[in-house]
Amino acid sequence: MKTNLANLMSIAAEEERKFSSLGYEVKDNAYSVSTQELNGTVNIIEDYKDNFTKALEEYKNTRERLTKIKSIIHEKNNTFKLPDGRTIQEAIIDNSNLRKMKMVYDFLMTKKNSKRRITEVNNSYFECKTINFDANEIEKEYKEIEQKIQDTDFEISKLNSIEFDVDI
Repeated sequence: MKTNLANLMSIAAEEERKFSSLGYEVKDNAYSVSTQELNGTVNIIEDYKDNFTKALEEYKNTRERLTKIKSIIHEKNNTFKLPDGRTIQEAIIDNSNLRKMKMVYDFLMTKKNSKRRITEVNNSYFECKTINFDANEIEKEYKEIEQKIQDTDFEISKLNSIEFDVDI
């Protein structure tokens, strides 16, 4: 089958949903319900044995398929390279860390110097808070981080559309 990483990730997401749903179905069908009279007569009220067997088999097959799909994705993420030489996996990790940095920089950009008057019984003074960084430099770095994330995401999306053959 000819596919690409974007399509394979969609298939993996669908298989994960199916795997989760089948897990619930296996649990729901784990018991059958019957009554047993005092004289030993058994009356089956709800028989889920066949449903359980079928769901469990499908659950196992889905796990195998999902494992195979995800291993292909991981293999391709570790072999396809961006123009700068990083693998997709390295770029994903780097972008994740850059997004964390971006959140910290976003926080820093809201900070300003402040001065607050404090009045006590016998004393009055100002409490001054001074930022320990150059706000313009932080804003400049923030924009560079944002651009690097966008550029990397674009390069990853281009690699995600490269077609290759798989057997799933």
